[in-house]
Amino acid sequence: MTATTINFVRHGKVYNPDHLLYERLPDFHLSARGQRMAQATGAYIANSPQMNTAVAVYSSPLDRTRETANEILLKLNAVRSERGQESLELLTDDRLIEAGNEFRGTRIGHGEGALWRPRNLKLVSNLWKPSWGESYKSIAARVQNFAQEKVREYPGQQIIVVTHESPIWSYRHLLETGHPEHNMLLRKTALASVTSITYDSQTGEVLSITYVDPAKDVQ
Repeated sequence: MTATTINFVRHGKVYNPDHLLYERLPDFHLSARGQRMAQATGAYIANSPQMNTAVAVYSSPLDRTRETANEILLKLNAVRSERGQESLELLTDDRLIEAGNEFRGTRIGHGEGALWRPRNLKLVSNLWKPSWGESYKSIAARVQNFAQEKVREYPGQQIIVVTHESPIWSYRHLLETGHPEHNMLLRKTALASVTSITYDSQTGEVLSITYVDPAKDVQ
C-alpha cells in the first residue's frame, strides 16, 4: 500500500493594528512575528525526514498564505539543493482560500464591534451553519475536493499546503466526525501549525491525522 500525506499549514500572524476582520481582503501581510513563525515552521518541515521529501507546495491565493509558503519554500529548497534536486515553486489554488464572511473589513469585539450592532444580529442567528458567511459544509467540501485530487496526483508522496484556520478545521472535523459543523471556539489550529493527513493513495481513505505546533514559542 502506498500512502500520500498532505501537510496542511496555517499561515503565520498577520499585521493588523486596526483589528479588522480581513477575511479575503488584499494587502493583509504577515507581521514581523508572523514571518518568524513561518520561518520556524519552515525549519521544522525542512528538518523532518518525511516532510522534507515534499514534491509540491500549494497555498491559498491570499497574501498571508503565499508569504508563509514562500518562507517554507526557502527552507525546503535549501534541503533540495543539497540533494541536487531542482527547487520547487509555489502553486496556488482557489479551493484553499479563506471562508467568505459578511463581517469582512469590520472590527469585531473592539469598542463598538460590528458583531453587536442591531443590524448585524441576523448574521449571528445560527452559529452552527454559520449564518454570517460561507457554510462549514461548503468550506469542507472544497478542501476535500482539493485533497482527493492531490492524493491521486501525488501517490506515495508528501505535499505542503498553506491555507487558513477555517478550511483546515472544517475539513478535519468532517473527517473525524462525519460532519463539518463545529464550535469555532474549540478549534485546534494554531498560527503556523501543521495538520498532517495521510491517505491510502489508491482509495483515498484517511489513515491518520497528526498535529504539531512548531511556532508556539515564537515571539
